[in-house]
Amino acid sequence: MTQAMEDISTLIRDELAMAKQDLATTGKRVGLGAGLFGLAGTLALYGLGALIAAAILGIAEGLEPWIAAAIVAVVLFAAAGVAALVGKGSISTAGDPPAARVESVKADIDTAKHGTDHDGTS
Repeated sequence: MTQAMEDISTLIRDELAMAKQDLATTGKRVGLGAGLFGLAGTLALYGLGALIAAAILGIAEGLEPWIAAAIVAVVLFAAAGVAALVGKGSISTAGDPPAARVESVKADIDTAKHGTDHDGTS
């Protein structure tokens, strides 16, 4: 019996050690993946800047460079304003949680505390 208990204890310790090692390996992979996503986002942002510069230079072929830059800036600010308005509308329509759902959760909590429903049944 003592040998069986020691074997089970050793088995559990070994399993925990392997689980720790698996989690560490998984954590490293997730961290590397997140870092690469961050790099991709940064490079995309630089690419967007280069694209905006190209648009300014393209427009500057027919206009003064400062006018071309002003036109692109106005377009960018307009796009930002539209995005902000759409985002605000999306947030404001989210609303409060449904009242029926809140009452149902309150009733569940009350039932769990007291062990019976409000009508006296269990």
